[in-house]
Amino acid sequence: MQQVKDKTDGKQNNIVPFIPEGDFYFTKGVEAFQKRKFDISIKWIKKAIEAKPEEALYQCQMSIIYTEIGSFHKANQLLTEVLQSTDYVDCYYLIANNYAHLGLLNDAKKYANSYIDKEPNGDFTEEAKRLLHLIDIDEEDDEEDNNWDLEEEDELLIYQETVFYHMENRQWEKALPLIEEMMTLFPDHKLAKHDYAKALFYFGHKDDAIQMEQDILEEDPTSLYSHTNLALFYYELNQKQAYERNIQALLNVYPIHEQQKLRIAVTLARTGYYQDAYNRFRSLIKSSVNNHVSYYRWYSIASYHVGKQDAALALWEEGSKKHSQLANEEFPLRS
Repeated sequence: MQQVKDKTDGKQNNIVPFIPEGDFYFTKGVEAFQKRKFDISIKWIKKAIEAKPEEALYQCQMSIIYTEIGSFHKANQLLTEVLQSTDYVDCYYLIANNYAHLGLLNDAKKYANSYIDKEPNGDFTEEAKRLLHLIDIDEEDDEEDNNWDLEEEDELLIYQETVFYHMENRQWEKALPLIEEMMTLFPDHKLAKHDYAKALFYFGHKDDAIQMEQDILEEDPTSLYSHTNLALFYYELNQKQAYERNIQALLNVYPIHEQQKLRIAVTLARTGYYQDAYNRFRSLIKSSVNNHVSYYRWYSIASYHVGKQDAALALWEEGSKKHSQLANEEFPLRS
């Protein structure tokens, strides 16, 4: 033990030097990550990696931070380097998840299947299976889309953009007849049915809208859009048990696509799950969703309710510059 002379009183003090090791840095990094302080988390995890460069867990945690901030290529580069030196099985699922976010679904399937083959009862096995299920659904949608010729695709795009405008601006009476035409012309376009149910509900035909979504849910119990719509419908009708059942189905779902992520975030915010909604909004790639007025409206409201008042007002003001409808509304939480 090092002996150090105390010059102030002439006494001998036994001092144990404190030298932080990788585990200390790693713990601090995880704590910062859980608080969503990603810049600080990266600094701590880098220190952990410098202290123990052979520790695959630290590298994987760093990749998870990169994934959370949307740096998917950077995350996969790190994970690939880990696999070159050790067969750390969790890397396969993490790489699959990143490829899915990048839209590289064949690569995502390959790595997800590799993870399941190597760890049939692993920590991420259920997540890998859910990812494969989502990829299968996405590929089915692509097959349906490919059945349309270019002229039909152009026509569908015009309908979608027009309906989107009316739905975002809550012009239900204008949206309904257009969606009816869409469903007639493009019966395989599944999202139109959910948009129709939503417009129908807010136009006043609540029972018909609920029945429509219940019928879809019977055919496909995992329908994300049915659960988001029914959660909203039952919340508005103050039917707590039915509302909670659909909300619980959403809390465990983390979709691949930004539009689906946004729909869940908005639904959580509209039904009072502000912290969960705020976390979902934080994980969105802004450039993919900032054409939605609902992104700014409900992200702002969720931020306010979790104590981020200044950020909430800044979001509302930013959205008001981009969307005229929001500019015409008063910030609902202004004191």
